Amino acid sequence: MIQLIRTYLKGDLVIWVLTLILLGFSLVSVYSFVPILVKMDGGTPIKYLFKHFIYILIAIFAMYWIHRRDPKYLSKYSKIIFYLGVSLLVFTLFFGEKTNEAGRWIKIPFVGLTFQSSDFAKLALIIYLARLLSKKKEVLKSWKEGFLPIMAPIVIICGLIVKDNFSTAAILFMICFVLLFLGRVPIGKMLTTVVAGVGLFALVVGAHLALPEMKILPRWQTWVNRFTNQYKNSADIDVAGNLQASNSKLAIYNGGLTGQGVGDGKLKEFIPEAYADFFFASYVEEFGLISAIFLVLVYLIILYRIMRIALKADNLFETYLCLGIGILLLSQAAVNMMVCTGIFPVTGQNMPFLAMGGSAMIMACISIGIVQSVAAKQENGKEGETENVFE
Repeated sequence: MIQLIRTYLKGDLVIWVLTLILLGFSLVSVYSFVPILVKMDGGTPIKYLFKHFIYILIAIFAMYWIHRRDPKYLSKYSKIIFYLGVSLLVFTLFFGEKTNEAGRWIKIPFVGLTFQSSDFAKLALIIYLARLLSKKKEVLKSWKEGFLPIMAPIVIICGLIVKDNFSTAAILFMICFVLLFLGRVPIGKMLTTVVAGVGLFALVVGAHLALPEMKILPRWQTWVNRFTNQYKNSADIDVAGNLQASNSKLAIYNGGLTGQGVGDGKLKEFIPEAYADFFFASYVEEFGLISAIFLVLVYLIILYRIMRIALKADNLFETYLCLGIGILLLSQAAVNMMVCTGIFPVTGQNMPFLAMGGSAMIMACISIGIVQSVAAKQENGKEGETENVFE
């Protein structure tokens, strides 16, 4: 059986097994966690399960296809991928489907599915940033030739995302700065950029407050409410306006050590995003603290295996690319857990490979496919070395 898997799936076997297990388990969890969606939007759990299953098939096909490609093509076409990400964000800015004043989705004609452009743009930025860091490693101390050309794509992508999704833009910005640090970009230049960015954001906020009718930041009040609710006394919090955060902590408490059992969670029916942004809370309620610890270990193992692949890569592009993908996936999982446990203000980050959300799942699987393409290249190199020894 293992030999059969190895025939078709190249790369790191542990990552393959864990990713496929998570995807399979997501069918169970999504079916169990969608009652609130059925109440709000109608339909049946089977309807949402089928839609999720279609996304999984697309994600697995995309992951398989890209892991058979040479990663050098990602480097070669990284600029085109970046421009495509920018184009999708600009299109979404003007023509995107809006929910709660946030235009984040592109509706795919004829099939009734939606795609969140920022999910593609995040990966596109990491690919392009890995290319720039490897290409400009000798001129990073220069503002004109090194640092500014690297910062420009980060500012463009994050700037286009921030209007409708501040948390995603902020997390992506921090991930990029971690990559810059690993790429040995001078810390002084990075700190200068942070100060300038904070100042620019303050000006935008000031303009929004001075001219509220222009709605420069349409979700400003939502951001403020989420932040202030995080630090208010429980007696001062608007329970109705903070329903998800309040019920998510109750759901985790209700889960105990072993959970209520599959389908037996009660509070998941009162968490509007139980199947996505508050997935971890619903998961703990039904599967318990022990299973939650196991889930954390699974993500950490995936990160560890990705880091091993990154450090074994034979060029800097592949190293930075794998590190960026690993940090991106783990940060999404960590933020989802911290939001559900009340450590972090409410944000829109779902659980990679598990939560319901087509574009996020597809791009997470494509990310794993990219890592596996690098791992497969390393395997082929080892096989070539072995053949040379016996020639």
